[in-house]
Amino acid sequence: MYEIRTRQIEANGLTFTIDECGEGDNVALCLHGFPESRYSWREQLPLLAAKGWRAVAPDLRGYGGTTRPANKKDYELPNLIADTAALYDALGAKRRLLVAHDWGAIIAWTFAIDKTRPLEGLVIMNVPHPAVFITGLQNGWEQRKKSWYALFFQLPVLPELMMTAKGAKAIGQAFVGMAIDKSRFKQEVLDHYQQNALQPGAMTAMINYYRANTKALAAYGPGLAAKIEVPTVMIWGEEDSALSISLTEGYDPYVTDFTLHRLPNVSHWVQQEAPEKVNEHLAHWLKAKGLDLAG
Repeated sequence: MYEIRTRQIEANGLTFTIDECGEGDNVALCLHGFPESRYSWREQLPLLAAKGWRAVAPDLRGYGGTTRPANKKDYELPNLIADTAALYDALGAKRRLLVAHDWGAIIAWTFAIDKTRPLEGLVIMNVPHPAVFITGLQNGWEQRKKSWYALFFQLPVLPELMMTAKGAKAIGQAFVGMAIDKSRFKQEVLDHYQQNALQPGAMTAMINYYRANTKALAAYGPGLAAKIEVPTVMIWGEEDSALSISLTEGYDPYVTDFTLHRLPNVSHWVQQEAPEKVNEHLAHWLKAKGLDLAG
């Protein structure tokens, strides 16, 4: 009923490839993470369209069919936040919902903290508020051990070689290896992400998100981040091997209206691995917050 269309738009000096579902100027922008793409929102776009939103999932800069700037500094967080604002502007958004996972959620948290554009609501999946993350790193070794890969990505060349070896086998393994319900990641799904990673320059662009932002979150740490006033829901797969479940706690100082749904037996890839549960929680939250625009 709600067909997903693919096209390209210009924003912030880049060409973004987007998947789009629904019509109008009430825009739900869906930001993917590493090593994903706009494809990761394939199960949520029709749901958001059915709720009256024009749902748009872009390939973020450097990913898939979107422009790949060459320099590490091009992937600094202020540029990523500016991309998000420019995408809303290019889409003619009058009301804005921001939906995000993993690296997309880092962008979304900071976009909301900075009040870069007015938001009606914020939907976060499996990435903590920056201040909560920093506190988690400071309070012990559990999260530091889980974040080892971010240090590995600081090395030159080697991460690209390892991630793209044997047809980017490691990219596919990132999904299947972490997933609890591995049936959600059939070969055609893995092929999409592996082929994306094998495009010239793509793997470096993807890893540059980590290389360019080693200190970026410090500006949003405890005592520094402005409180988020817009309604916020966080949906979290409890079996996330990269992020501790303790990072779902301690949000009162940072978010005024915070709803948490933890999904047992679901990994970091929450919206792909458990789309039915994610969509159910999302639909209920939209209705509860007056954001079900279809009535």
